[in-house]
Formats: sequence, C-alpha cells, structure tokens
Amino acid sequence: MPSPYQTYQFPNGIRLVHRQTGSPVAHLGVAVNAGSRDEKPEEQGMAHFIEHLIFKGTSHRTARQVLDRIENVGADLNAFTTKEETTVYASFLSEYYGRTLELFSDILFSSTFPEDEMRKERDVVIDEINSYKDSPMEWIHDEFDTLIFGDHPLGKNILGTPSHLRKFSREQVLGFTRRQYFTNQLVISSVGDIGFSKLVKLTGKYFGVQPACEGQPERLSPPDFKKLDVTRKFSKHQSHIILGNRAYSYHDKERYALALITNMLGGPAMNSVLNLELREKHGIAYNLESNYQPLSDTGIFTIYLGTDTRMVDKAISLVMKELRKIRDEEMSSGRLKIRKEQLKGQIAISVEAHQNEMLSAGKSMLLFNKVDTVEEVIARVEAITPSDVLHVANEIFDPSALSSLIFTNGKK
Repeated sequence: MPSPYQTYQFPNGIRLVHRQTGSPVAHLGVAVNAGSRDEKPEEQGMAHFIEHLIFKGTSHRTARQVLDRIENVGADLNAFTTKEETTVYASFLSEYYGRTLELFSDILFSSTFPEDEMRKERDVVIDEINSYKDSPMEWIHDEFDTLIFGDHPLGKNILGTPSHLRKFSREQVLGFTRRQYFTNQLVISSVGDIGFSKLVKLTGKYFGVQPACEGQPERLSPPDFKKLDVTRKFSKHQSHIILGNRAYSYHDKERYALALITNMLGGPAMNSVLNLELREKHGIAYNLESNYQPLSDTGIFTIYLGTDTRMVDKAISLVMKELRKIRDEEMSSGRLKIRKEQLKGQIAISVEAHQNEMLSAGKSMLLFNKVDTVEEVIARVEAITPSDVLHVANEIFDPSALSSLIFTNGKK
C-alpha cells in the first residue's frame, strides 16, 4: 500500500511532508531540531524563551501584527518546546495556507527580538515557572529528570530559572538561533486540503528561498547513571510519587515493547493494570499514569501517582508487585493479543486527530527522514512477542535500577 505522505526537500535542506485531506480545516507546523538539551550551562531556558520571543516582532511586523496575521481569520496559533525540538504550528481554513506559510517564515527567519519585549516576556516565563511549581504533579516530572540526568542538559528544566532568564541578552538569543537553527534541521509538516504541487510552490516561495545554513546539533551523551531514591518535604495535603528509569531511544527496536507495556500499566484506558489495582481495587489513587518518552539517544520511563500521605508505602508496594509480575511471568499470547489490540486502536484513533498526525509526521521526518504509515506502526506492534515483553520488563523495571522521587508532607 503506497504511503499517503508526500515529501520534498528544498535545495537549502528544508524538508516538507504533507498528507492531503478533504477537510476544510488544515494543520501546519514547523519543527526545528533544537531544544533545551542544546543549551550551554548559562543558556538554561533559552530554547523555550525563544519560542516565546518569535511572536514578539519581526523586521516586517509588530508583535500585535504577528498575532493578527492569521488569528484574524480564525486560526489557532501555538508553539511548544521539548528537550530536543521547538515547534510552531497552527490550525486554519485551508484557503489560508499561503498566509500561514508566510507568517511562519517571517517569525522564524526575521524575528528581531526587541529588548523591550524581552523584558516583558521574562516576567511572563517566570510566571509560567511559578505556575508549574504550584502544580506538584507537573513539577515532580521535571525534578525527576534532574534526578536521573543530573547536571547534563537533559536534567535541566525546559523553562529555565528566573536567575538565568534575567541575565539573557539579545546577543545571546541571536547566538543560540545562529548556532542551532539549521535549514537542514527544519521540517514543515502539513495535513490539509491542498494539492502537493501547489503546497511545494507556496512553501518554496517563503522557505525555499532562504539561504542554506546546514549543520548538526552537537549533543553530549548523558553520563552513566545509578539508582537514586529521594524524598522531599512538600507542604501539600497529597503526596506525589514517581518511579522510573532511563529507557530506550527512538532508534532502539525495544521501544515498541516498552510502549505496549507503558500503555498496559497506566495508559489512558480505565482498565489499565495500575488503575484497576490502585484505584478500583484499593481506592488509594485518583491521578496515576505511566509514561515513556524516547529521545534521540536515550529515553525516560516513569510511573506517576498522587495519593494520601498515609498510603505512600502501600501504593509503592502495589506498583512494585505489578512490575514484578511482568518481570517474572511471561505474558500469555492471549493476554498479549488483548493489549496489542488496545494499543493498535489508540494509535489509529490518535491519527484521526489531524493536528496530532501533523505534529507526529513532522517529528518523524526530523528523526528518520520518513513517516511510517499507521499500517507499518501496527505491524511493529503485532510483531511484539511475549519474550520481548519479558526482556524489556527485566531491563527497565530492575529494582536495582528503578529510581524514586517522593514529594510528601511527611505526616504519615
């Protein structure tokens, strides 16, 4: 079956991926292979700060004019920063492809980073940092990254710190973009009702004409890691717990088995193993989830839950019991088939959300220079064997390597 995705690479290295639909609403994103792990020690928070600043004025537009350009026609404009990417994206009526591409080109290549806007945006980001600190179920994930990656850039908070933000100069901002925003590390991803040849022409008008600036991110591999168990005092009623470990990268074949196990343990379904055991059977956790985030050269697996402080020891014991079962007992083919069907259905449903599909396709092009079809991904899920699950579980859930971070008020 031929791929529904069409791709094109411009002479300057910028890549385009598109799937045509019949929907009147289009989704377009620009992903840059530059994130918080690419920051120098004095630049902590810079990638995310730039994500804010690109909307604050260009050599052609004021900050207000940037927003008005496509929001005045009903578009939804947004951006985000991760450890390894910065992405700007929008959803809009398909007739406004040209307008959206022109705006994205303007903010990515002609942002001026006005110093008065930098002063204002520092305070905005500091408020964002403080809002995360007010949400322990968000903050504990950042703190766990620091626990398992230490002083490596992957262990640093994406938002940065107030002290770093206050020191950033305009020249530092420009220096980061010059050092990290390479044309061959930029992907434009589209899902919408436009012919590919027309989209290539429009994209070439605004992106293809940019001068080539090619390079590769120079990323330090994370250092070796040993298990850590940390408990911190936290003045809230509920305690918050993360158990986790480093995990597989995007390039490891085991990532599919770990994704299946992660979904089985604490995915979105109410019949996940941990939801049934901790919430339904014992009634001791309302918020719980498992997550697996692969990166280019490593990954992070976590189990998070919030519970009454008196239930912390019991909750951890119950989680460890379930992990032990997966390590010690090879899953039956019948049970594995059920969990495969669940994951396959969730994958298919996620692609139905065209914005998610667009973002996923852009990331896939950045990493692999291709986009797998749903059928190809499902085939990899189907290929998972009980021995694959057992092998992965024994590597990732080894008690001698599984770390923990607990935020608690200490009043057990």
